[in-house]
Amino acid sequence: MVQSINTKADLVVNATAYLGLPDYGKIMIGDKGFEFFNDRDASRFVQIPWNEMNYVIVSIILKGKWIPRYAIQTKRNGTYTFASKDPKRVLREIRKHIPADHIVRSLSFFDVIKRAITQPRRRNKNKSKKS
Repeated sequence: MVQSINTKADLVVNATAYLGLPDYGKIMIGDKGFEFFNDRDASRFVQIPWNEMNYVIVSIILKGKWIPRYAIQTKRNGTYTFASKDPKRVLREIRKHIPADHIVRSLSFFDVIKRAITQPRRRNKNKSKKS
């Protein structure tokens, strides 16, 4: 059985973790960190302490009416993507432990296209020149 890092749970909600294939389970937000536990396989879990989180990246659609998923970027281990039953409630609980300037909005589809068009093409400077 997995030992929780939290001593007190503030919120427990059904969620999906996108770690390769989707894993269904529960998100627990507590006093020490963010945790995801898989319903079927106890060995598939994610535990992120609050001091290890760098950014929370939120995908917002329809001007904030719908939040399909959010990602947690850690300082050392990369980015973890989650979707939950009530994402606004989850993000409000995260905001109690993480500064508001570390919760950012992800780029929309059109922002990505616009950035690709307006930025100059980057060339590989390490190419060997023909002599």
